[in-house]
Amino acid sequence: MSKETTNFSSPVAKKRKLESEIEDNSVANNFGTTQHSKNSTGELENSKNHSINQQQQQQQQNFSNKKTMANGNNEEKGHKEIDEALYSRQLYVLGHEAMRRMAASDVLISGINGLGVEIAKNVILAGVKSVTLHDQQICSLADLSSQFYLSESSIGTNRAEASCSHLAELNQYVPTTAYIGDLDEEFLKKFSVIVYTENNEEEQKRLSNIARKLNIKLILAMTRGLFGQIFCDFGPEFVVYDVNGASPLSAMIAGISKDQEGVVTCLDETRHGFEDGDYVTFTEVQGMTQLNGCNPMKIKVLGPYTFSIGDTTGFDDYIRGGLAIQVKMPKTVSFKPLEEAEKSPEFILSDYAKFDHPQNINIAFTALSRFNTKFSRNPRPWNAEDAAEFLSLCKERAKELNVDELKEELLLIFAKISSGDLCPINAVIGGMSAQEVMKACSGKFMPIMQFFSFDAIECLPEDLSVLTESECQPNGSRYDSQIAIFGKTFQEKLSALKYFIVGAGAIGCELLKNFGMMGVGAGQNGELIITDMDLIEKSNLNRQFLFRPHDVQSPKSRVAAAAVKRMNPHINITYHENRVGAQTENIYDDDFFERLNGVANALDNIEARNYMDRRCVYYRLPLLESGTLGTMGNVQVVVPFLTESYSSSQDPPEKSIPICTLKNFPNAIEHTLQWARDMFEGVFTQSPFNASEYIRDITFIERTLKLPGVQPLETMESVKRALIDERPQNFADCVKWARFHFEENFVNQIKQLLFNFPPDQQTSTGQPFWSGPKRCPVPMVFNADDELHLDYIVAAANLKAEVYGVSQNRNRNEIRELVLQVDVPVFTPKSGVKIAENDAALQAQQDNNSFDQYRVDNIVEELKSLGKPNFSITPLEFEKDDDSNFHMDFIVAASNLRAANYSIPPADKHKSKLIAGKIIPAIATTTSLVSGCVSLELIKLTQDFKKLDRYKNGFINIALPLVAFTDPIHAKEQEYNGNKWTLWDRFEVKGEMTLQEFLDYFLNVHKLEITMLSQGVGMLYSFFQPKAKRDERMPLKMTEIVRQVTKRKIAPHERALVFEICCNDETGEDCEVPYVRYTLPR
Repeated sequence: MSKETTNFSSPVAKKRKLESEIEDNSVANNFGTTQHSKNSTGELENSKNHSINQQQQQQQQNFSNKKTMANGNNEEKGHKEIDEALYSRQLYVLGHEAMRRMAASDVLISGINGLGVEIAKNVILAGVKSVTLHDQQICSLADLSSQFYLSESSIGTNRAEASCSHLAELNQYVPTTAYIGDLDEEFLKKFSVIVYTENNEEEQKRLSNIARKLNIKLILAMTRGLFGQIFCDFGPEFVVYDVNGASPLSAMIAGISKDQEGVVTCLDETRHGFEDGDYVTFTEVQGMTQLNGCNPMKIKVLGPYTFSIGDTTGFDDYIRGGLAIQVKMPKTVSFKPLEEAEKSPEFILSDYAKFDHPQNINIAFTALSRFNTKFSRNPRPWNAEDAAEFLSLCKERAKELNVDELKEELLLIFAKISSGDLCPINAVIGGMSAQEVMKACSGKFMPIMQFFSFDAIECLPEDLSVLTESECQPNGSRYDSQIAIFGKTFQEKLSALKYFIVGAGAIGCELLKNFGMMGVGAGQNGELIITDMDLIEKSNLNRQFLFRPHDVQSPKSRVAAAAVKRMNPHINITYHENRVGAQTENIYDDDFFERLNGVANALDNIEARNYMDRRCVYYRLPLLESGTLGTMGNVQVVVPFLTESYSSSQDPPEKSIPICTLKNFPNAIEHTLQWARDMFEGVFTQSPFNASEYIRDITFIERTLKLPGVQPLETMESVKRALIDERPQNFADCVKWARFHFEENFVNQIKQLLFNFPPDQQTSTGQPFWSGPKRCPVPMVFNADDELHLDYIVAAANLKAEVYGVSQNRNRNEIRELVLQVDVPVFTPKSGVKIAENDAALQAQQDNNSFDQYRVDNIVEELKSLGKPNFSITPLEFEKDDDSNFHMDFIVAASNLRAANYSIPPADKHKSKLIAGKIIPAIATTTSLVSGCVSLELIKLTQDFKKLDRYKNGFINIALPLVAFTDPIHAKEQEYNGNKWTLWDRFEVKGEMTLQEFLDYFLNVHKLEITMLSQGVGMLYSFFQPKAKRDERMPLKMTEIVRQVTKRKIAPHERALVFEICCNDETGEDCEVPYVRYTLPR
């Protein structure tokens, strides 16, 4: 769930059963099954003339004319400009150039089965030029297990035609068309990439030959049961423009030697981070200026702070300064055609415990194709005779490839479940395959070279004898393809599950789709509960695929629940619009959690993740945890009494920018953007908030004077500025304020800084003060004709006007005329102004600051003389995604002006929004893959495995590509008095007891002497408390002590209290012990 600051007017859950909404058409009318927003997707539904009942010859002849019919946009219109509001999160992953190359690529996806629709969904969301859906198969009941855009009403129709309108809705910029003819060479030559998802050996070879001949990139993707495989052939010379997608590194230089092998030494504050073979160029080098702007130079890393760049003897002597900047160099890779690659296959491993699986899986898919050719069907579920026949075909294939050893047990399992089709497997392979399509179109990131195989056979029960042929036979259910793998009994378990999905964003949407297709919660007693407090925004549509343009500003949870209900009408789903946290524990209470089977997090912040983790540990529930960052993702499964919890390990905190660097010595655009963001908060949020509180709350002054340190003075000064000194009467006053503010920040402060530290200033060691990370600034000279200067005035003046309710003015020419009328006094630097050189000096300076009570008293009197203000002030809450509100305009202008002060390269609005808005880059492919892995762990939890090696934590970077799975970490064992325990254990104590009885209970029963006892942040008892206080509390009931200490009432929904205790063991030594669950009397 995004935007943790969002509040709802009522904490009560806005929940309802979607069945009733479907019945009264409220959901169908708002988010209808076949309705489309007013972009001519409706044309497709009404006319149904996109290839239906047309002859193949006519279809090909008219194909180019029909590409636009699904979306009603012509190709030229769709890709002249990238819609940054829609693609913003993906742009931060791919960049504009890669997106433009994708927007010039036509993609064919053949085989619109469960895997094909997953790939198509992700590719369409990504924003290619066009997508053609090809299929010649008719929808059957078996397709409904994983093809989420087919329904019972689709049975008997062509799969591509039935899915086309739904896929077309995903992205108005991508013309999407169905085609049911043959894939001949003439038809195929118009495509940049071909994706084939059927397992037909002969057709794969034919397409491979055509693709090679026509220089078309080919991706073969296939899934069966719990197995999947991808093959890529992008031709003999494919250019990768960016291998890993990481931002180019840079390092500040301390020295460069003049030598046959010149050595660059970097400042010792940070490691350079370069690797052998990287290329760098240079800028701002003084002395050895030949390096500035040089062609990329290949480096050899000598150490964490040094690297060599080759012969520098012909250059001038190095004096000082400079930056080494990494240059991403294109890399050309060569692919083998399919028939050649199969003879000596190269595999990307995903699980080193299964190092021998990929070759066997490759052989198995070929054998399956031959079995199908021979018998016109797949092997029957868990049929021993068919499995034996399949194994003989595998042996024949192994002989052709000169493979000596086969993993026969694995191959027999493959045969027995090969008629199965599982949505999570399709999500994993579909996410990976779609990313390969994007690589093929854009040259961004390293492709799969050339095979990727995957399996999840650990999902099968430990005792395979329970999976008999009769148990796994189809029974006319939409889950038949899943039953073919796990059997009817397991399907009943899935349908009875009650799962809580927290968050309906990108991962939440994908989890809902997977869970819905699997039938989780579809039984009489099963249920899915989804909560998200956010409304849908346009930027969500690029990856949160359950939402459409007409859903913008609707609640995420409601729209997502309705969409999944359409995919599988049998799902029992309830939506809430609540934040999870302490404030909603009256909703998500003991009754709520104790009826659940587990929780799946789909959150985007650490605080909420930690909270849900604590709740799952407390209620001893499994937790499925996952997250993404661009092309990277992770999956963690938390199993009660077996694994550690999410909170057991933490990432290191982000490195903060020193305050002095922000205030006076920035050297990177990140510094100026943070400075601008802080200025926005101070000027337009915090100061107006203080003033509005002063107006609203008669106790404001009393509360403020109790604040520590110099906060009373700073707060009261901000109120005075807002209400008296800087209060505008009209928009001209706002412009005048903006002009003064410009002068103060970009002229006067710089002049004062240079007065304190002149450009030729030297340190005590004789080194230039302005060197290394300290860049010597230059004061700005205001120019109303400079676009950046006027940007600042326009944004600052309009934000000031909004705070005070003054009518805004967006006319730049009028604002220019107003600002030219402002008379700005000349600034003269002052002696005696202290400017700290580093954070230590700044801290010492602040420690010595005295609290000027006289000044505070004067401000209070001045404010009182003002009387009760008859106007209102509105603090602004920063919103990065609204391009009309001037928030990002102000931050970009302020940051780039400060960057100009310090000769730092500026950043455009797109990059500035990423940094200042702390945006998490995201892409649908990663989300799809991660959600598939999470759903596989749900299957294992439902199997109730007790062995750690059955579960998998995943670490993914599909840019490299890297997919790595490891066993989860065991919960850490601790001990007291010979009793072993983990985080899943606790002391169960039934109340009510007095404090004395509580202490005696632990001493007598557990041989533990409690030395400290707390509840939340309240200390209830400690050995160092005054004896009188201890004695006073001893006869009191525990609940009474909690009320006295914490100053809160125990809520009616609370059944138990959690106590933390510190104890001495039998030997008198301190020992770690579990927490206490103190059950309250009912």
